[in-house]
Amino acid sequence: MTDQCLRRALFAEWLGTAFLLATVVGSGIMGDRLAGGNEAIALLANTLSTGAILVVLILIFGVFSGAHFNPAVTLSCLLMKKITWGRGLGYVLAQVAGAVCGVLAAHLMFGEPLLMSSTTVRTGVGQWAGEFIATFGLLAAILGCLRSRPEAVPYAVGLFITSAYWFTSSTSFANPAVTIGRTLTDTFTGIQPVDAPAFIGVQLVAAVCVTGVFLWLNQTPQAD
Repeated sequence: MTDQCLRRALFAEWLGTAFLLATVVGSGIMGDRLAGGNEAIALLANTLSTGAILVVLILIFGVFSGAHFNPAVTLSCLLMKKITWGRGLGYVLAQVAGAVCGVLAAHLMFGEPLLMSSTTVRTGVGQWAGEFIATFGLLAAILGCLRSRPEAVPYAVGLFITSAYWFTSSTSFANPAVTIGRTLTDTFTGIQPVDAPAFIGVQLVAAVCVTGVFLWLNQTPQAD
């Protein structure tokens, strides 16, 4: 990969992740304000917006970087030797920087203080199990579709996250960069910083596990 192509890929990862976090946080703020205290309605608004933007962002940026927007996805690609470790590190740094910028953009749009720290408690075995299942399922959707129907990946990701917002106890962060970004917003979608490391750890473990499963599933059968 040329230096110019790498710069474009890193920019795509930064911008795509920024739009993702602006959507997650911004739709959370908007939904919370309009729902009149009804958290189910606020979560529904947050869900639909996030699922939709994921489809759009992957369709836009997939050609430039693969549209990871997620260190767990990048880790899986590294383990499967689809990208180099140097490029993977660049992706992760771009994703985290994009996540921070996206949160700041959401705060700016909605007149919130730019710099905040979340006070929302998200911890416990149930929440961690939810994050493991959400991340495993998200990566399974990606890896499975890449094998059989790569053109379906954007829709599979958007639909899985839309569903997982509701069937997982954690509302499906499933993304270390998203988790870091959400520690910086004391709004509907926040997570207090002290709870983030456990979420991130579980997400990365899930990425390793699901990658191992698909490496096994994708093995070429040997003749007897």
